[in-house]
Amino acid sequence: MAEKTRYTAIGRRKRSVAKVTLTPGKGNITVNGKDVKDYMPYETLVMDLVQPLELVDSKDKFDITIVVKGGGFSGQTGAIRLGITRALMLANGENRPVLKEAGMVTRDARIKERKKYGLKKARRAPQFSKR
Repeated sequence: MAEKTRYTAIGRRKRSVAKVTLTPGKGNITVNGKDVKDYMPYETLVMDLVQPLELVDSKDKFDITIVVKGGGFSGQTGAIRLGITRALMLANGENRPVLKEAGMVTRDARIKERKKYGLKKARRAPQFSKR
């Protein structure tokens, strides 16, 4: 049986959804057709995004193609990170304990709370006036 050369996974965070594809390569990361350094406005977001690759020493082993939609840069970074983690686990099952210990496997389920009627935001009430 031929070894699978493409690993695809989906990551989600807040309102963002990222489809991540890992292919054997030199470590190029492309987000929505742009280089990751051109797409992400802050270097800290890029560092956060490649964290799973550094944990399993796979930074220069895979080319990563990402299609991400929705949310802001922070949510997109979290979605991409989860997608990369899941794809790495598909590529090699032995990566899971290392990634799990670092907290990469768990999806961050926190989303924006809905606005309630009579309030200004989800919990912010109008200012109370005594007179």
